[in-house]
Amino acid sequence: MDAQGRGRADDIDPADQWVLNPRTGEYELRLPSSAPQPAVPKPRRSAPGESDGERGTDGAARRRTTAPGREVPPQRRRRSAPEEPAPGRRGRRPEKKKSTGKKILLWTGGTTAFVVLVAGVGGYLYLKHLEGNVSTTDIGGAGSSNFSKDEAFNILIIGTDKRTGAGNEGYGDPGSVGHADTNILLHVAKDRSNATAMSIPRDLIVDIPDCPTLQEDGSEKVVPGQQGVRFNRSLGESGRDAGCTMRTVKEVTGISVDHFMMADFNAVKTLTTAVDGVEVCVEHAVNDKQSKLVLPEGKSKVEGEQALAFVRTRHAFGNHGDLDRIKAQQQFLGSLMRKMSSGDTLTSPTKLVKLAEAATKALTVDKPIGNVGTLKDIALELKKVPPKNITFTTVPVKDNPAEKVPVTVVVDEAKAPQVFTMVQNDISFTEVKQQQKKEAAAVAARLQGTRSEPSEIRVRVLNGGAPGGSAGKELLYLQNEAGVTKSENAGNAPAPLAKTTLEYAPDQADQARALAEILGLSGAAMKPGESVTNSQGLPTMTLTLGKDFKGAGVKLNATSVETPELDKSTADQVQCAS
Repeated sequence: MDAQGRGRADDIDPADQWVLNPRTGEYELRLPSSAPQPAVPKPRRSAPGESDGERGTDGAARRRTTAPGREVPPQRRRRSAPEEPAPGRRGRRPEKKKSTGKKILLWTGGTTAFVVLVAGVGGYLYLKHLEGNVSTTDIGGAGSSNFSKDEAFNILIIGTDKRTGAGNEGYGDPGSVGHADTNILLHVAKDRSNATAMSIPRDLIVDIPDCPTLQEDGSEKVVPGQQGVRFNRSLGESGRDAGCTMRTVKEVTGISVDHFMMADFNAVKTLTTAVDGVEVCVEHAVNDKQSKLVLPEGKSKVEGEQALAFVRTRHAFGNHGDLDRIKAQQQFLGSLMRKMSSGDTLTSPTKLVKLAEAATKALTVDKPIGNVGTLKDIALELKKVPPKNITFTTVPVKDNPAEKVPVTVVVDEAKAPQVFTMVQNDISFTEVKQQQKKEAAAVAARLQGTRSEPSEIRVRVLNGGAPGGSAGKELLYLQNEAGVTKSENAGNAPAPLAKTTLEYAPDQADQARALAEILGLSGAAMKPGESVTNSQGLPTMTLTLGKDFKGAGVKLNATSVETPELDKSTADQVQCAS
């Protein structure tokens, strides 16, 4: 850590200043009372049009706003705190925490280099100083205006081929303005039981939409779209910003992107060095003259230049193409995540400080998440996801039929729609245990008792917030596959519902329980009430599909469904690149 402005900081180990706060269970930085306070950090780089007032200053200000309407109070000393050690003396090192320790979840890698994030260290880790490290871009309405801890979220991780920093002259296009060279759409489920990291090939042929882009003078310019071009041109070219890349993802997949995180070559080098290297594995010895990657067969530890060479090489694996490189990058990410969650990293305040410094300097993000407090919140939500349920996969693609010698790829329309739908509907690509909520005895009892045969169930289906056409698709499933032949489509509900419901009369309870079993409904979704008459004048139940509807034939309590044949791996798997 930089000792500038710390007085006799060269006599003090920064790790020794971290004290466990028993009230919060987090580490907090405690400087000796006689020690000089940290120097004012450099101001954060602001987006065009952002005023000094928007950026904020550090100086002697003891309070700062981290989100609209919210202020962070100055650090307070604990009451009856023991006497702090004098400068130059080592105080007591914080007790190492085991399973209760705060974890960091950091993702990095890429064709050039990219970072997902790093945070989650106890306390604020020099919040004001780190705040100045993060660069932000105003992408207007391309993403969400804030980050919510209670919802599913999608973050686009972008690695650019722009050269910055010393030692990067040999990488990428020397004249590049920074294209979208490596791209991963990270989806985190609402209940945090699973996550999906879906790679988007840079050579995927797409239609780039018109993109409103903020200019340096504060005005807005619409960059015209293009049809049938490589995905990587959605960034940099013609002044397109990361918001345009986010819009292109929505155009291709139908999935809305909430936020973005972007970095260039230096990210992989600095971050892998900060964690003392990442373990990789190759099935065959590698000696790639172009990337200068040299590795023996089996396991090795890479960091800095060697780590960047590993994630950039095209010629060491498979058919020397981008798709094989993506697989190696995903294996690298899984290994890095395991390193981040290891006790060696989590119990070392010194390593955590280095990581926080490296990660925040590497990142450019959208303005709504451009403060360390929000990045920390994102990381803490990510750490709730078990590594075995973090799936790495790639957009299903096939060779471009328009090319005699395939160079680019196009979306595989036979496989991709289901993959995109699963992400949109928060469905896991791995088997996860359903989180059962305890229901009141009376509610749970609605599922107990005899059940009618499917052919005896009479129900009408309404769309109350599900995607268009859902009622018709579910009706076809009920009639043709579930045997519920006495069913009909009743159109749209009067008002949208967040949750799917089944309303029935007391004498229809047997039918309701049978249908609940077919649909995977909870007791809370069953609404005892009155029956209505169907088109034939007969009493019928009412099934209203809410916003939680996951697709025709997919049970409402399902956390995963059978997927098409798909290359995928999980973060807990140790794999070797081939």
